[in-house]
Amino acid sequence: MALAPGAKLGPYEIVAPLGAGAMGEVYKARDTRLERTVAIKILPAHLSSDPVRRQRFEREAKTISSLNHPHICTLHDVGHQDGMDYLVMECVEGETLARRLGKGPLPLEQVLKFGMQIADALDKAHRSGVVHRDLKPGNIMLTATGAKLLDFGLAKPAAALASATTLTAVQAAPVTESHSCEVSRLALAATLACIGGYMGLTS
Repeated sequence: MALAPGAKLGPYEIVAPLGAGAMGEVYKARDTRLERTVAIKILPAHLSSDPVRRQRFEREAKTISSLNHPHICTLHDVGHQDGMDYLVMECVEGETLARRLGKGPLPLEQVLKFGMQIADALDKAHRSGVVHRDLKPGNIMLTATGAKLLDFGLAKPAAALASATTLTAVQAAPVTESHSCEVSRLALAATLACIGGYMGLTS
């Protein structure tokens, strides 16, 4: 059931809905202790009983809390109330890349700017042992200060992915400092190419 404006989750007061999806609802809220605006992502009771969805929700909380980067959405708090689990995150004002692309391709200057910012955010995650696994325009928010990477619900530890049987030749090769730098350069180039396509550069 959707939360009405004025509803309380701990010290957080719901202001308005921001969106909904398979993993629950997101609301704009007010932190009454610190007098700041936040975003609250809720996993309703009927989804909390699903072990897969609950595991994904908890993984997202742990993943975001381990990352500190200006282009990754910040996690402020976690909580549980009335059968609902919730995450409290910074409220990112702006529009998703998906919505922006609905208006047409981005100028090259913006493609490069946002592409480098997201690539830097992904590099931070990878160096922290986290692979996002759900990079798409709907999970990139464009704000007045730059791009923000959202939704780490499908993220997995890099070590777990590297242990899979479908290793690439690069992953299977012995890791040295020079090799690591080369992989980083290749990853950056590939990321920029993909993001450039997402941002309409190739359209």
